[in-house]
Amino acid sequence: MQETDAANWAGPLAGVRVLDFTRVLAGPSAALALADLGAEVFKIEPPETGDETRSFPPFRDGESHYYLSVNRGKKSIVVDLKTEAGVSLVRDLASKCDVLIENYRPGVMDKFGLGYDALSALNPRLIYCAISGFGMTGPLKDLPSFDIVLQALSGAMSVNGEPGGMPTKLGIPLGDLVGGINGPIGILAALHERSVTGRGRLIDVSLLDGMMGMLGYLAQLAFFTGEDPKAQGSQHPNLVPYGSFPAKDGSIIVACLTNSFWTRICQALGMPERIDDVLFNTIEKRRDKRALVNELISEFTRQKTVAELVALFTEFQVPHAPILGITEALAQPQAVEREMVVETEHQTLGKIPIVNRPIKFPGAKQPVPTAPPVMGQHTDDILVDVLGLSGDQIAALRRAKVIA
Repeated sequence: MQETDAANWAGPLAGVRVLDFTRVLAGPSAALALADLGAEVFKIEPPETGDETRSFPPFRDGESHYYLSVNRGKKSIVVDLKTEAGVSLVRDLASKCDVLIENYRPGVMDKFGLGYDALSALNPRLIYCAISGFGMTGPLKDLPSFDIVLQALSGAMSVNGEPGGMPTKLGIPLGDLVGGINGPIGILAALHERSVTGRGRLIDVSLLDGMMGMLGYLAQLAFFTGEDPKAQGSQHPNLVPYGSFPAKDGSIIVACLTNSFWTRICQALGMPERIDDVLFNTIEKRRDKRALVNELISEFTRQKTVAELVALFTEFQVPHAPILGITEALAQPQAVEREMVVETEHQTLGKIPIVNRPIKFPGAKQPVPTAPPVMGQHTDDILVDVLGLSGDQIAALRRAKVIA
């Protein structure tokens, strides 16, 4: 592919404008994905407090780590939706945007006069994505939700943790982050549909639905057996060996998905006689002899360091991994080569490291994402560039405390 001519190509969604009414994590991660793809995202924040995560510690020079993590590449505008003029201003912006994302409880945006029906009448091309814990229908739709609640209700938490122990939540807040996956998928599909029909549509994203969709083969296993899959720790319910094994100075992950990988594992461990051993020569037999297989491998791995095991398993192309901490993971050569950490210029913090876009477009050079905005950083720019307001008009809005 030839490199894109534009030196500062933003991404395939360049020219798409997004009105972002989201806060905390689920919604902001969805808007973040669109910003990463090149969309111009206007983050609407309330006066004084802004997005709630601006108050989540720890801080550096008054800036929250949490807010910084999911708001790169966006523009912040502060508007008071408790004023009629503020609602009118946002309606004007909605008339000139392609997408709106919100993650309030169902019905809240309607109370502001900013629900789908009202804004669609104003801008029939508007794609309106509503993200909530339980969706717009069902007996739970009006209840508050948090990541751990969604993990518990979806069944995901029941299979996380060590066998026989208390269920534990996932270390990554997937219950919320699934909104950052399914929201953009629905929006991108609706953008394609609009290119054909000329009309936008309402998208209803339930985080609980999303977590259930993530159950994958575990749901099908329950359908097949009529029983709940059990927590396996880092192991797999049907594949053995699969999980964490002890080393002299830590532990290492080994994964065997097929018989061909079993052959490689036996060769790496110096046990070629186990390749065709009638006790272990099928996936089902290894599953039924889980404890014996795991002990055979553990006897070998605990005699070597993690580095020695990585070298050995790499030589024999055995799927494996050292268990890295977050800092080490971000600094590993693969992440460096893929430019997954970059520096960007923050208005108050100066140069800061941020996680880069996870999707790459070979042949097109995307610029480093702009830093997460300070509160209201782009209010004037947006009002001038999008609505064409004059300096006097903006000053009047500010005196009336419609904007900040």
